[in-house]
Amino acid sequence: MKDCLFCNIIKGDIPSAKIFEDEDVYAFSDIRPQAKVHILVVSKAHVADMAHSGALTDKQLSACLRACVRVARECGVEESGYRVVNNCGEDARQTVGHIHFHVLGGERLSERMG
Repeated sequence: MKDCLFCNIIKGDIPSAKIFEDEDVYAFSDIRPQAKVHILVVSKAHVADMAHSGALTDKQLSACLRACVRVARECGVEESGYRVVNNCGEDARQTVGHIHFHVLGGERLSERMG
């Protein structure tokens, strides 16, 4: 999608601190981290949000979740623990209309969800 921030990051038109990439997923450091480790795992297929995830193949959607685990391992938070978050829609504070997952860790996270 032409005007999508994440699509432009995936294409390399906007710089990012890449952590992981495969045929289905692109993962990079969040520019406004909410934890010591804050990585965004983004589907390379443009889908607006989780509510529209039926447009992804099972392989594409599972690749996102498997990438979250891999990123947690590579960033050193697999053993201590991490949170995977997906915001869907405006009320959930989704700010980019492209399905993505936040991997948060590296410190004791708040008990409050989100």
